[in-house]
Amino acid sequence: MVQSRAENVDAYLAEVPEERRQALTRLRELCRTELRGFTEAMAYGMPVYERGGVGEIAFASQKQYVSFYLMHDEVREAFAERLADHDMGKACLRFRKPEKIDFALLRDLLRATAAAPGNAG
Repeated sequence: MVQSRAENVDAYLAEVPEERRQALTRLRELCRTELRGFTEAMAYGMPVYERGGVGEIAFASQKQYVSFYLMHDEVREAFAERLADHDMGKACLRFRKPEKIDFALLRDLLRATAAAPGNAG
């Protein structure tokens, strides 16, 4: 997917490929449930969850995979062992197939992010 110009997350989800829409909708609901006090917005063409104006979590439908952005260094470090078996860049966890998304891991990452002090980095 080329960088989205959607103005909100509903519009973003409406334009993602059908085979990914259900998984991304589930991921959105998980973010909304676990990230209490965060604001849902669009930034850099993808859904982002901000606290105090700082993006801490984001996700996107890329050309080859679904990406989950975890911007909290401490959370990434705390979960290093669980993340080791996944396709992970510096802050981007990638899932090539929607059915392979590890929602239990993502839930735990979201909970740890919500419990961490604000201002990711």
